[in-house]
Parts: sequence; structure tokens; C-alpha cells
Amino acid sequence: MKIAVVASAFGEARKTAKALQNRYKTVGVKDADVIVVLGGDGFMLQTIHTYMTSEKPIFGMNCGTVGFLMNENREDDLVERIGRADSFTLHPLRMKASTTTGDTIEHLAVNEVSLLRETRQTAKIRVAIDGKVRLPELVGDGVMVATPAGSTAYNLSAHGPIIPLGANLLALTPLAAFRPRRWRGALLPHTVTVELSMLEAEKRPVLAVADMYEIRDVSRVTVEEASDHKFTLLFDSDHNLEERIFTEQFAY
Repeated sequence: MKIAVVASAFGEARKTAKALQNRYKTVGVKDADVIVVLGGDGFMLQTIHTYMTSEKPIFGMNCGTVGFLMNENREDDLVERIGRADSFTLHPLRMKASTTTGDTIEHLAVNEVSLLRETRQTAKIRVAIDGKVRLPELVGDGVMVATPAGSTAYNLSAHGPIIPLGANLLALTPLAAFRPRRWRGALLPHTVTVELSMLEAEKRPVLAVADMYEIRDVSRVTVEEASDHKFTLLFDSDHNLEERIFTEQFAY
């Protein structure tokens, strides 16, 4: 098995990278069978975006804070751990955003696409699903569309639902909704296209974010699953991603 090591530039990740490179015969990503990522969840997201088109499986080891997408940072028996690991193949979201100046920008998102007000003015957003308007006017801080893998991140902080892997669902979650005040969001089939149109876009500017990619002053955003893109994550079998998401539903 040929292993490539990709590490964050900070602290423990750099130290672990040197130890792994001395202990195992590592290669560049182009020649690797698997990519070992050292860092936190943020660095893992960056790495997934960078190497998604390679379709090489990724095994993360936590050198950050939370490490929800990572395995335990342990140097021993790395090849054996990877060989025994459970694999999860996932699809990202595709965001297409039009701005008030007429530009159209596209990005992929592993966790979520979120729309956020840029100023003190609340956002006003019309929500349509597969071309049918479901919410004529959402007034609040914004709204997000989250994947199952991302449902335990920002989505959970916004009181959105945790979605088990394999549920084939997306979470549509409001951010501090003022009107309709009692709307808590929706669970959507993963095959839908979500269309979010900004009302009074120039008076109430809105920022669109696909993971770490930001686009200011959007007027219209569509979000759908990118079925033509995929990535594979590897997890130790005794604490895999599916189990972590399940466990989060009983956390208090």
C-alpha cells in the first residue's frame, strides 16, 4: 500500500508527519493508494476539496480540536488500520450563485451551503424546491442546506436535524428566523434542487458560503447534490463516521 501524507502546517500535525515519513515509505499524492491527512476538521475539508477529483480514499488523523471527520492520532500499525478501515463514499453539494453584478460562480460543499446577511438588515429569501415556491418570504439571518456528513456541524449549532448516513436526505435549516417564526426547517430528498432568491438584494445584501468559499452580494443561489463528484473517507471500524453521527443524536 502506497501512502501519501498531507499535513497542516501547524504544531502536532507537522511533528506527526515527520514521524510517519520516517517510519513508513511514503509517496506523493499522485502515486499514492491512500491519502493520510493530519490536522483538524477544517484542514480535512480543504484536503477533500483539493484532491476530490483524484478519487483516492482519505484517512484522517486528528491533530486539531474536535476531529469529527478524523481518526485517533496514533502512529502504530497505520497500514493495518487503513486496511481494516470502514469506507464511506459521499457526494458533495453543488452551489451555483448569481451576484447582483451579474456574475455566476460555482463551488462544491462537503458540509453545507449557507446564506448569511451581510449587514444589520435581516435577509429576505424566497425558497423554492424543484421549481415550486415553498416559502414565499423567509426573514432572518439566513438559511443553509446541509449534507448528512455536515449535519453535525454548523447545521446542528443552528438546531437543525442530525441526518444518518445513507438516509438520502438534505437538511434545509433557517438561521434565526424572524418570519415565519415557527418554521424549523425541512428534510428534503437528496435529489431535489433548492433555489434561494434574495428579495431586496441590494438593500439587504446576502453572503453565500460553500464550506470555506465565500461569495458576497448574491441575488440567487441554487443548491443540489453533485452526483458527478464523490469522495471516500476511511474510519477505524470501532468508531466510524456512521457511529459518530448516530452517537451525536444522544449527546447532551
